[in-house]
Amino acid sequence: MHQNNICIIPARGGSKRILRKNIKVFLGKPIIAYSVDAALRSGLFAEVMVSTDDEEIAEIATYYGAKVPFLRSPHTSDDFATTLDVLREVYNRYTNQNYHFKNICCIYPTAPFVNSEKLKSAYDLLINGQFDSVLPILRYSFPIQRSFIKKDEGKIAYLYEEFKNTRSQDLQPSFHDAGQFYWLKPEVLTLNSIITARSGGIEISELEGQDIDNENDWKLAELKYELLQNVK
Repeated sequence: MHQNNICIIPARGGSKRILRKNIKVFLGKPIIAYSVDAALRSGLFAEVMVSTDDEEIAEIATYYGAKVPFLRSPHTSDDFATTLDVLREVYNRYTNQNYHFKNICCIYPTAPFVNSEKLKSAYDLLINGQFDSVLPILRYSFPIQRSFIKKDEGKIAYLYEEFKNTRSQDLQPSFHDAGQFYWLKPEVLTLNSIITARSGGIEISELEGQDIDNENDWKLAELKYELLQNVK
């Protein structure tokens, strides 16, 4: 076990679009359990903790093996608190109790596609590539250089006019944050973004990621997860 690493799972009680989203049952168990399990199975962490303001979430998190040594402050429990705000609060609380960690991993509570292999791959890249942060990324399925914008009355226009006649295969692939987890050095907590000039990415497939913002997303994530299990 790497004693210098901490895993922080931020799981606020409030959820607007999907009620009790962070502990809603996903294929038989609360969705947060998948994040806790991936962290514990990886063997990378001296501490796997859940940062929450909610007693029920705390109870479920500890049942599945995470620690909840303290509840969140009101400052990091509202709709405007960022992931960095939460990570700073947790890290500072541990530092004040004389616990020091060399690396931080933030895993979101609604990320059932995270597994120990991905955590290890990203960790290896963080250490061996000497990055500030590392995260899983997803390739856009169609080149964003050929994207449209919508104008008044249904009118469309190229967002990047200069690429309108370029063949798709000649355009550079682009990626987005998969929204699953971040590895980062503690120094990043002093900045205003987890993504720095020295951030790295591990590419995952479209089947291994799904934003979960509404009930349709939830069902799609369950279908993808089941499909992945069958592929294995």
